[in-house]
Amino acid sequence: MRKSIIVLGASFIKLAQVLATRADFFDEEYLEELKRLHDELPPMEEKEFESVFTQAFKKNPFAYFDKTPIASASIGQVHRAVLKNGKEVAVKLRRFGIEKRIRSDIKILRSINFIFRPLFSEYTKNSIEAVINEFADMIVQEVDLSRELYNLKKFSKTYAHCNILFPTPYEENCSEDALVMSYMDGVRFDDKKALKELGIDFHPILERLINFYAEQMLVVGLFHADPHPGNLLVDKKENLILLDFGMVKRIDNETRIAIIEMIKSAYEKNYDLYITSAKRLGVIAYEAPKAAMAELVENMFEIFSDEHLSAINMQRLAFELLESMRDLPFKLPQEAIYILRASAIIEGLGTTYIENFNGVKDILPILQKNIPRALGYKDSLFEMILEEIKESPYVAKDFKTTIKKASEGNLQVEMSPLQIEWLKKETKEYLRPIVLSFAVMLLAIMLVELGGVWQGVGVILFAAAFLKLLFIS
Repeated sequence: MRKSIIVLGASFIKLAQVLATRADFFDEEYLEELKRLHDELPPMEEKEFESVFTQAFKKNPFAYFDKTPIASASIGQVHRAVLKNGKEVAVKLRRFGIEKRIRSDIKILRSINFIFRPLFSEYTKNSIEAVINEFADMIVQEVDLSRELYNLKKFSKTYAHCNILFPTPYEENCSEDALVMSYMDGVRFDDKKALKELGIDFHPILERLINFYAEQMLVVGLFHADPHPGNLLVDKKENLILLDFGMVKRIDNETRIAIIEMIKSAYEKNYDLYITSAKRLGVIAYEAPKAAMAELVENMFEIFSDEHLSAINMQRLAFELLESMRDLPFKLPQEAIYILRASAIIEGLGTTYIENFNGVKDILPILQKNIPRALGYKDSLFEMILEEIKESPYVAKDFKTTIKKASEGNLQVEMSPLQIEWLKKETKEYLRPIVLSFAVMLLAIMLVELGGVWQGVGVILFAAAFLKLLFIS
């Protein structure tokens, strides 16, 4: 399986990196092989390596460079080196011809989607389209290492307060083909044996990681979308180290608020509000029946909230419930794809150490603690009151403006893009048979004009189309 995925290339490797964290889906034998897809892929051949190295470094800045990579992934490979000033560094070189291969993958995916698109439901079509578009946008950015340099600098500055370690880049030696940064020493996040030998307790490290992702997704809106174990290290001092900034996403404010609402309503077991916020996020279609969806969500949460349920039984029940949801209008919006991917990886890391670990009973309470900060609440009551006093003149002004517009008949109601999309779809479906009926009636009139045998056919067609119009009304 691992070898087949390597042959298929970067696109399938990205998917398999998520599967490699899922101890609740695969036996240990499979996981051991899949984990190698994080950073143990076959390295570039010597000729390819020489070509990339020469293009990246016009003048060799290294006193020492180890040509054997310490990690080799889908987009690039990492080497240990020492700069001429004596600094020990990690050098990431992008693979030879990777951009061309990635663009070919994208063309193939879009061609396959074009051929098979008519076979899928409206929701499946939209979801597949979103996955392909998001994958295409992200992976093209990921192969440009100058973009990764920008992301690394942005992350280091934005999250300097989060007690997470990031590599220091050496910009003068960086380019599209190479990223030179400080060498970070540590053990992989999922290496249970090594963490045990270092005497490191996994639980506080995991909680720190979840809190960090809550900060990224709920508070700031800039998040690292690829937290697989090859990119997460723990050092001897129990510091969490984050590597590889090729997949970094910005979450727009509307999406961030929808996620906050989903977490809050899930924690409070307000399933009607959960469905409303899921519709805002776009995961559930706007026209989906609210009561039926809320009941299904409640059943799902009951399964995952059970402390005593084994991972195997939990998985079986969850899949049975998902099977019953097959025909319901779920979608996968482009904004949510990498959020769900990162969430699945983090949940999978938890299952490595805790058998029935899951997002509802183990992650949700930690996320809930971050909701006040995500909503902009201050640490003290005095600060909150002061903030409200400062905002009150603006609130009063907005209220006055709204009342004035309403009295003048100029009040406008804004609709979300999802509501507009649903209205377009409903209007299209309603108008289609009407337009078709009028077209048939026009054809029928033309046939009547021809006379002869066509006259009778025309009368029958006109009558059928007219009855169809009456039935629609």
